[in-house]
Parts: sequence; structure tokens; C-alpha cells
Amino acid sequence: MASRRNFLKLSALTGALFAVNKSKAAEVIKHHSATSTKPIVLSTWRFGLEANKGAWEILNKGGRALDAVEAGVKITEADPRERSVGLGGRPDRDGRVTLDACIMDENMNIGSVACLEHIVHPISVARAVMEKTPHVMLVGDGALQFALSNGFKKEKLLTPESEAEWKEWLKKSEYKPQANIENHDTIGMIAMDTSGNLSGACTTSGLAFKMHGRVGDSPIIGAGLYVDNEVGAATATGHGEEVVRIAGCHTVIELMRQGLSPEEACKKAVERIIYATKRRNKSLNELQIGFLAINKKGEHGSFCLQKGFNYAVHSPEINNQLMDAKSLM
Repeated sequence: MASRRNFLKLSALTGALFAVNKSKAAEVIKHHSATSTKPIVLSTWRFGLEANKGAWEILNKGGRALDAVEAGVKITEADPRERSVGLGGRPDRDGRVTLDACIMDENMNIGSVACLEHIVHPISVARAVMEKTPHVMLVGDGALQFALSNGFKKEKLLTPESEAEWKEWLKKSEYKPQANIENHDTIGMIAMDTSGNLSGACTTSGLAFKMHGRVGDSPIIGAGLYVDNEVGAATATGHGEEVVRIAGCHTVIELMRQGLSPEEACKKAVERIIYATKRRNKSLNELQIGFLAINKKGEHGSFCLQKGFNYAVHSPEINNQLMDAKSLM
């Protein structure tokens, strides 16, 4: 019935416009088509290709963007070969795998978990926080207790491969994250469905060998992820502390609200991070930040600090391709 009502409204509107201005009517039809018939999903890094496949199965059948982004990133969370997300993620300096995630829908409903242990799919726990509690974020033991009480299974996340790397790291205990090395990378996913609604998800195991309890940008709404259904959606990856410093993804959205394209907005956000870093007299050499965004028209773009960040795109026109982001350095 909703689809029929929308069709009748569009027919009435375009009919009236044709009587007044044929070119204006064509413009309305084009806008309606761009925002309601062309789904798209984007995600960070090469592992986004597999994640996009899962999301696209939902989007291509007319499913909701929120369901798509959750399903997509769960593929990465469950893959022990991906060492910066979920199962098999690299541990903190105490040998504990702690996970962070957040999710946001088209109605500004949000859910988040941080420093969560023993649960393979923190993104689904974040969604449960959003849908089943009056809160927006649960952390640590509280997040774990909530997950277990809602039927999530307690599992060992530290794989033999990650444990071996941690024991090797302990020999020197050097804490030197490197740009474009997947010891600190996130899968961030943003999508638009056939109704023109936007949603996003972000999940990570955070910096390898971090201090226990460290939380980066990934579970923080407005930093690692933000969605405004009237404007667009954005997600981030890289060194989370720097993204938090400028409320990175909220900044990208506000720049798009002012009329900037997704790529231009991402670039401006990167420039703000450079400005903040220089003000603190810190080096940019080992720093990497990447932003990925989509606007309400379905246009997408990305930008990063240093060469090396890439992202995956799946739409009716782009069959799940990996693209290199433009960079300032």
C-alpha cells in the first residue's frame, strides 16, 4: 500500500508539473529515481569486497540498509584471517582481544559496544543495544553480560596465529603503529537501500597491542561513523585517536550539508586532522586516516592522508570494485 501511495503522489505531482513546466517534471522524476531505485554499498579496505557481497544480497532484493550493513560486516567479523576485526583480531598488550563496534540507522537510532571480549559479532550486540535498551553504548563486562543475557555465545577470539604474533611482540614490546598496515584497521560500511534510506556499521579489534581498555573512533557515533538520512553517511578508518579529535564523520556530514561533494568533504576532514596534528607538533609520517562517504543522491567519494587506503563499492553500475582513495601525501 505504501508503494502504491508513493506512486500516486509522484504521478499527481509530475502531472501537475508537466502542465506548468516539462523540464521541471523531468527533474523530479530523475531525483526520485536517483534516491529510491539505485541501492549502493561501500566499505573500507580490501576485506570490504567480501562484506559487500553479503550486504548486496539484501539490498538487491529491496531489503533495508540497516540489515545489509549488519550482515555485511559480520562476514569480516567471523573471518579469522582478517586480523584487525572480530575473530582472530590481534590482542592488546595483555593478550586479550577486545572489540569495538557501532551501528546507526536512517532514523538516528544508534547502538555501540566497546572493549567487548569473547563475542564474535560485536556489531550485532551493538544493534541489540540500539533496539533493546534505553542506552546507546555499553562497555567492557557490562557489554559482555548484556550479550550473554541476549543469547550471544561466549567464544575464544584469540587464534593461534594472533597469539604467536603477540608473543613475538612481547620480546621488544614496541608500540609503533604503521600507516596502511592492517594492525589497526576497521571495516566501516555505509549503504543506501531502494527506499533511499541510509545506514552504517563500523567494527574493529582496534590497535594491535594497545593498552588494555583503549577505545578508538570505531564505536563512537560521530567519530568512526555517522548517518543523517537527509544528507548522507560517512565512516572512517586508520588512527582512531585523530578521528575522535575532530569528530571526523560528523564533520564530513556537516560539510556535505553545506554543499560539498562526498570526496570534497572527506578531503576537508583530512585537512582538519593535519591542522590539529601540526598544532600539537606531532609528525604525520606514520599517520594514516581515511574517510568514506555517500550523499543522499547516491554519490560517493573518499579521501585519505597517505596513499594506500582503498575501499569497495557495489551498485547496479559498479560490480563490487576496489578503488584507491585520493590522498594528500
